[in-house]
Amino acid sequence: MIGKQRWLLALILGLALASMVILHQIPTRLGLDLRGGTQLTLLVQTTEEIPEITSQDLEAVQRVISKRVNELGVSETSVQQLGQNQLLVQLPGVSDADQARRVLGETARLEFRAQKPGTEQQFAIENQILQQHRLELVTLQSRADTETAEEASASNTAPESDASETNASGAEASSPEQGAAIEAVQQAIQQSNEAISGLFAPADLTGQSLTDAFARPMGNTNRWEVVIEFNGEGSALFAAISRDIAGTGRSIGIFLDDRLISSPTVDVQYAETGITGGGAVVSGSFDAEGASDLAIQLRGGALLLPVEVVEIRTVGPTLGRDSIQRSLYAAIAGLVLVLIFMVAYYRLPGVLADISLVVYALLTWAAFNLLGVTLTLPGIAGFILSIGMAVDANVLIFERTREELRAGKTLYRSVESGFYRAFSGILDSNVTTLIACAALFWLGAGLVKGFALTLAIGVMISMFTAITCSRTLMMFVVLGMPQFRKTELFCPGLPQDPSKS
Repeated sequence: MIGKQRWLLALILGLALASMVILHQIPTRLGLDLRGGTQLTLLVQTTEEIPEITSQDLEAVQRVISKRVNELGVSETSVQQLGQNQLLVQLPGVSDADQARRVLGETARLEFRAQKPGTEQQFAIENQILQQHRLELVTLQSRADTETAEEASASNTAPESDASETNASGAEASSPEQGAAIEAVQQAIQQSNEAISGLFAPADLTGQSLTDAFARPMGNTNRWEVVIEFNGEGSALFAAISRDIAGTGRSIGIFLDDRLISSPTVDVQYAETGITGGGAVVSGSFDAEGASDLAIQLRGGALLLPVEVVEIRTVGPTLGRDSIQRSLYAAIAGLVLVLIFMVAYYRLPGVLADISLVVYALLTWAAFNLLGVTLTLPGIAGFILSIGMAVDANVLIFERTREELRAGKTLYRSVESGFYRAFSGILDSNVTTLIACAALFWLGAGLVKGFALTLAIGVMISMFTAITCSRTLMMFVVLGMPQFRKTELFCPGLPQDPSKS
């Protein structure tokens, strides 16, 4: 019997050491409220084709947004439905709200259109006007940003904050006149895009035929391009379009959300076969970030319905650190008080329960890191609550053991009966808690799911530590350490009867 207890004790020690290794090798994942980051609220809008948003439509948009979020390379993200027409996107660790708005808020409808015959001269004129408007817009926005920065630097009176909100329009112009000028140029660009769009035939080849898209630099310049790959049907359509316009001087218009981003021509050598191979290159005035954003949007797919970013909330890392510190202080204070209470009230079993509780905390924390659980403030609350439930299991065991000792049984029989009699109560309470956790995880969303998951993991591990770890330690002391085989160490006030040890 003592050999079995030693083997179990070695197993528990090994698990504790393995947990410490896991905690050292795998960092804890922190949610938005602890790590800081960006939270966006997206409004899903109707169209003429889809005048009413159904739950299936909202789920389709949510799937595309989730793909784009994952392509951003951000971990611990969350995309949740809000009501009938809104999505809540949480991006922990993301401080560039503008990039998140661009990637998530655009429909990314890519089209390849053949230029209509006889429109070569008109297209050259309209395209030149469009480029002039774009250059004018960049100049106005740069000037507005510079003046805004100078005004902020001169005043320097606004208090710092770790949480901020902006609307979808981003930074405002420093004066109403500049705002009106920027809006006028934007309208002119839209009109030029509409005029150019009318010079191209309707699209048969769209982004739906893409299988992959990635950004790459153009030689030794600072310009970037996006390489796209088509499926079988898309390859045939692209070959047909390029064959029809090869050597004619007309171009293939590459439109993104009805905006012309590139208009390459095709050499006459492709007049018979067209461009084959199932790939193409989208080039334009892309920098590294712009090309990467476009590739992400194309890989994520086109949105079924347009969305508008109606709110952006940024949580600074300082606020997250404060939340972590307060949560850790609360957890440590609660744990220390519990440890002291267990020793003061239950004497030697309390000491063994404290050891079991430390093992429980290590195992649970390691399980969080190993399973990739994102730790949020509600998650920490679930963890702390599971510590209380782990203590509760030990309390049941020790009270049953005391009852057996008072009934006149030996120390060994009392410990055995205490665990046996307490097991049904521990099992029932933990199973009902797990059922509640399953309901919260299935029906809840976001932070509620995090609370349910951490509590469920903690409850399952607490059953293991209470039944296995605590029992092993108690049996090892009773059977292998005669100096601690005293009744008053287990039940104060009960006289020692050596014959019943």
